[in-house]
Amino acid sequence: MSLIAKILYPVNFSPSCVAMAPYVKRAAALLGATVSLAHVVDRAAHSGFELYVRSLSEISEEGMRIGRARLDSFLAAEFPVETCPRILASGDAATQIAQVARDIQADLIIMPTHAGLFRQMLLGSTTAKVLNDADCPVLTSRHALEIAPRPLEHREWVCAVGLSSNSERVLRFAVQAAAQARGKLSIVFAVQSGDPDLPVHLDLREQIHAAEIREAERRIDELKRKVGADATVRIAVGTVKEALLEAIGNADADALLIGRSPRSGARGRLRDLTYAVVRDSPFPVLSI
Repeated sequence: MSLIAKILYPVNFSPSCVAMAPYVKRAAALLGATVSLAHVVDRAAHSGFELYVRSLSEISEEGMRIGRARLDSFLAAEFPVETCPRILASGDAATQIAQVARDIQADLIIMPTHAGLFRQMLLGSTTAKVLNDADCPVLTSRHALEIAPRPLEHREWVCAVGLSSNSERVLRFAVQAAAQARGKLSIVFAVQSGDPDLPVHLDLREQIHAAEIREAERRIDELKRKVGADATVRIAVGTVKEALLEAIGNADADALLIGRSPRSGARGRLRDLTYAVVRDSPFPVLSI
């Protein structure tokens, strides 16, 4: 049975969404998955003047009719209605996207994110909330000025592990996903430097934190054996985020796979490090 058989593609008809379509189509072909499109209508999107001439229910019903018509005709050539279900919902976009993914038992959500003037601060509220709320993995495009990611190929898939209790789940998924996409898997691990001003070093075992690096290599080898991973390992030293980004910076990868907290609720799944890596990764991030 395929790890990823159903892809949910949230659409809002924006240029970023249109530009993401070839990527989603390629991902579905590479993974042998089906695609469902979902659009969320904001029932509160109306002007105050409209309420003087029509009731709120009339405005909401019209919004749903317009949303349905746009959704049914959107990218019809790329995703035929006969084979790609189209789901219309209303309410908060992120909340509804996460709920639709649960309802259809989606294995993966693919959605774009792009940067503007405030690239270093914002992912976009909907993307961030979906990352926090969704039960299934979420693949976000590279957060850059370009709104279309390069197509998925058969390149390297990089998995960042932290050797926490969550690491086995993340690496096991990464092994299966890379195999399904016929890509090569590698592992990256960051050894936290005690000096935040120390520059990042790659594989400098004899110079710094040699004991920590040896212990990390031992534990990663155990983890690889446990999940059956045949993957090269890169070890970086520095602040965790910068070390990870430095380690993956030279990779010609299809995706960076990182773990989110498996728990929902008040604390949420999205942590500061996850947010920062998704925002600054040089290629798309699959958050598991």
